[in-house]
Amino acid sequence: MKTLTAQMSSDGSAWRLYVVLYGETEWPAFRWERTRPVPTGAERRAALAALGYEVAPGAAWSWIEDSRKPEDDSTPVVLIAAVDVREQEGAIA
Repeated sequence: MKTLTAQMSSDGSAWRLYVVLYGETEWPAFRWERTRPVPTGAERRAALAALGYEVAPGAAWSWIEDSRKPEDDSTPVVLIAAVDVREQEGAIA
């Protein structure tokens, strides 16, 4: 089964989760209308399921920091989480 990447990010505003589909103009996405707390693992699994995906077996979320202006460390941090996902078993393609 093909493995894709799901990412979740926030720059201090609402959290967004999306599945990266290279070559596509629109990606499956989910948005939490809150800034805190960070969506739990259970909330992320539910959001992925609503989009037709699941965390790939053995995969774990990883976190990195980014910035809109990487050369300026006084700008707000953008947190990005990523995990390998696959289409849900039994999902209609």
